[in-house]
Amino acid sequence: MTLQGLRPEFARLHEAVVQQVAAQAALPAPPAVGRPSALARVGQRAAEAGEQALAMLSFVGETALALAASLAHPARIRWRPILFNIRSAGFDALPIVGLLSLMLGIVVAYQGAAQLRQYGANIFVADLVGLSMLREFAPLITAIIIAGRSGSAYAAQIGTMAVTEEIDAMRTLGIAPLELLVLPKLVALVIVLPLLTVFADVLGVVGGMIMARAQLGVGYGEFLDRFVKAVSTTSYLIGIGKAPVFAAIIVMVGCFQGFRTRGGADSVGRQTTRSVVQSIFLVILADGLFSVVFSALDL
Repeated sequence: MTLQGLRPEFARLHEAVVQQVAAQAALPAPPAVGRPSALARVGQRAAEAGEQALAMLSFVGETALALAASLAHPARIRWRPILFNIRSAGFDALPIVGLLSLMLGIVVAYQGAAQLRQYGANIFVADLVGLSMLREFAPLITAIIIAGRSGSAYAAQIGTMAVTEEIDAMRTLGIAPLELLVLPKLVALVIVLPLLTVFADVLGVVGGMIMARAQLGVGYGEFLDRFVKAVSTTSYLIGIGKAPVFAAIIVMVGCFQGFRTRGGADSVGRQTTRSVVQSIFLVILADGLFSVVFSALDL
């Protein structure tokens, strides 16, 4: 196709464009990008995991500095969000925590009943239920429930605010997002999770008592008498002491993944899923480290 009647300046421009297109067409086609090898994919995943770990450490450090600044100036502490998070993460979680702890105590006693009956050691079901619930199961099951219930909510809330640019608006107004969104959740859950663990202890022991009476014929009075002798204050405090650490892990991971949300609603769902998976994994990892340390200390 030829163009006629063009003014001289337009003709020169048209000729330059035609020459550029012809030069581009003469270039060799770029090589096709193949699928990376398995080793390359492993390296890429490792690099992403390392970057995320460094970002997580940076986030923890920033949160620690914000917490220290708030403690140095108590007037900056936002009590209303803290009380709201205590209600939403604590009081509202009592039914599910109590029900699952009761069922867990029943299962532990039921599974141990068959073995204890063979040796005539029925009364030692109190040792089994008491030590397993107070030291391990109660703090762990409570943390897992809260990670799935509240940790996911933290990630979804902050992620939605990031997508809708509310966090950028807060920074524009001079409001620190960490002080408004993270610290109230952290303080509230550190207060609430030990209390929920105590509640789970009680319901778990009650479930064990019910099953011990039904399967082994161990009365409530006998169970409690043996329970007091078998479970020391140290074992009880070890379970309670794990709870604040688990709470900090849940809040840090949930809020961190929320702040990393980019794009749209699909990213919110993806980061929420990551927050639940990572927080549960880190809680179980921390519980294993606690077990190793307490064993080394002979506690």
